[in-house]
Amino acid sequence: MTIRIGKIEDIMEIMNVIKNAVKDMEARGIHQWDDVYPSDEVILNDINENNIYVSVNESDMIQGIIVLNEHQDTAYKSIEWKYNSDRQLIIHRLCVHPNYQGKGIARMLIKFSENLGYEQKYESIRLDAFIQNIRACRMYEQSGYDKRGIVTFRKGDFYCYEKELSK
Repeated sequence: MTIRIGKIEDIMEIMNVIKNAVKDMEARGIHQWDDVYPSDEVILNDINENNIYVSVNESDMIQGIIVLNEHQDTAYKSIEWKYNSDRQLIIHRLCVHPNYQGKGIARMLIKFSENLGYEQKYESIRLDAFIQNIRACRMYEQSGYDKRGIVTFRKGDFYCYEKELSK
């Protein structure tokens, strides 16, 4: 498996991964994403800003995605973050196609994010995860992310997580 920056020619395949993940989440009673979010426009913006990374197999088929940037939603201001003295890298839209779930791809994307953040001298990584997505929350906690609080978005409550990047 390889992780590379997402390209404009990947848009259809990325949206296919997202649409299949949405169907899978809805089948499990997790109504986190829908037709409104994440939209083609959101993903196109991620591509244009070089913020989206894709996990591909040996055939260059996209198995998962992750978006990394410094954008923090205004709701994050209500959270008591532990690390505030330097730059923070934010994880958005981590998603693995249902056919490839359970193979460690999400964890590899997280590890990739941590390595990138460390190399680029970020102090910590922050993210939010839908409270009802128990598997995702458990994965972040097992990966060493600390729960810092709860924010509310359009679809409900999300835990905010943070992890220091070793200096």
